[in-house]
Amino acid sequence: MNKETLLNAFPKTLQSDVMAVLEILPLNSVYPIDDCNMVSDPIQAIRLDEEELFIPYRVYFDEPASMIVARLTGIQKTILNCIYLRHYDGFVRQKHLEALGERNEYWTVPYLLQLLGEYVFEILEVLDKVITEKNIKNFSRLTKENPKFWQRTEDRMVSYWDVYYRWGRFHKLQDYLGMQIADRIRNAGVL
Repeated sequence: MNKETLLNAFPKTLQSDVMAVLEILPLNSVYPIDDCNMVSDPIQAIRLDEEELFIPYRVYFDEPASMIVARLTGIQKTILNCIYLRHYDGFVRQKHLEALGERNEYWTVPYLLQLLGEYVFEILEVLDKVITEKNIKNFSRLTKENPKFWQRTEDRMVSYWDVYYRWGRFHKLQDYLGMQIADRIRNAGVL
């Protein structure tokens, strides 16, 4: 069931590449959560070019050995990095975000955009560098195609700012990097 869930998290055109990645994932890893499904349910369906993707909220399995990952094609490594952007450990998410770097493939945007609605500031710092003038229109496009997803992401970002950052470094929401990124995305669609 975990493989089927992950297969539905990517466009059908990538099915053979996703299958290659799924074959190397250690889906039998044991994590400290008893009776845990290694792949959580998605937050909601995301529309991507008239196709629905069901991206998991979190994944709970180890990373494959780097020598196995080295055998993957470039697109397969991108798929792998997207999967690990949903990992329960923020350090793993950040590592795979850095490995992913600036991407122009539209199908990577939902994975990247979900990171905006998370609490780890260091991930926001990397995300700020990943979202550039070359790819920001894809982010704006996805927000228009998925207004409920975008609203939920913004709401989560503001909520985490309120809980973790409002009383520290960022007293004003507009000074918070997450809001600055959201404003950039929103303004990219206005042009």
